[in-house]
Amino acid sequence: MKIIEKLNDAAPIFSFEFFPPKDSEGFATLYETIARLKPSVPAYVSVTYGAGGSTRAKTVDLVGKIKNAIGIESMAHLTCVGHDQQEIRSVLESLQAQDIENVLALRGDPPQGEETFVKTEGGFEYASELVAFIKNNFTFCIGAACYPEGHVECPDLDKDIENLQRKVDSGVDFLITQLFFDNRYYFDFLDRAQKKNINVPVVPGIMPILNLKQIKRFTKMCGAHLSDELLAKFEDVQDDNEKVRQIGIRHAISQCRELLENKAPGIHFYTLNRSKATLAILEELKDFA
Repeated sequence: MKIIEKLNDAAPIFSFEFFPPKDSEGFATLYETIARLKPSVPAYVSVTYGAGGSTRAKTVDLVGKIKNAIGIESMAHLTCVGHDQQEIRSVLESLQAQDIENVLALRGDPPQGEETFVKTEGGFEYASELVAFIKNNFTFCIGAACYPEGHVECPDLDKDIENLQRKVDSGVDFLITQLFFDNRYYFDFLDRAQKKNINVPVVPGIMPILNLKQIKRFTKMCGAHLSDELLAKFEDVQDDNEKVRQIGIRHAISQCRELLENKAPGIHFYTLNRSKATLAILEELKDFA
């Protein structure tokens, strides 16, 4: 089923992001995570695509297994990095052969060790070009990324929205945000988007803070902000992993409740292939299901 059909229903939907593990032990852990999360009836799950297409085969195989063997709707991430058009067409045909109906179209980050994105010869330079290619050649439901605080490579918020408008106009059905920790960024972003007539559903992407050092590393890479007020909550407990988890989960619950109360179409959880925190948050959001 296409995700946009689920988003067009009145009730908010919940979804999870996973990444393909590196080894068999990681896959065993991931399948345990999926088994624990499945009773929460996610609308769909997404599977990331490694830098330079490094998890290409794993991503295709994993979304196929999740949908066809486990029975959860799935969406494959697809990036422009390291692929020409024919290689991208081949990936999309492989997904189509497994009855996958949803793709998250991304430009992608530069491969490890490289500071800037370089277009592959015969490939695409922007996500908008990838979106247009998918739209013109396939029937997938197309999701795309958006950045409430602006893309890390585009600090000009007005320019960032213009780039997003071009991407949406190329054929995007819905958007998922980069992680953020202050809902004001999401609501301000919606205002900017609506002024540009960007009217597709915008699903907030939420990652609970479970490890402060890890989150600081993530935010440094992606440009998301941790406010002084939020950091102060962790100041006296940052060496106590369990207390950090508890504070992080409570903050995520508060974020999600405010977002859903203000008619966000759902929540997409960045799970890092774990289930406990996500399940704890979902338990507090049952009245929205």
